[in-house]
Amino acid sequence: MSAPPKKAFPLRLDPALYAAVERAATADLRSVNAEMECLMREALAKRGIKVAQSDTPKRGRPARPKETDDEQ
Repeated sequence: MSAPPKKAFPLRLDPALYAAVERAATADLRSVNAEMECLMREALAKRGIKVAQSDTPKRGRPARPKETDDEQ
């Protein structure tokens, strides 16, 4: 089962605000989009608004299977 696509929409930001988010994203090794999501989740949590985390497929290499005692 695949996750629903993310909602895309245009967002107009003050250039200075975008630059600040871009610096924060770079420092956190995130894209600007991922940084915006993180900042919005933090702001909503601070206001007491719970946001469920969507089931998104994990990116990158699959985890190596764990060794059992029989395999050693």
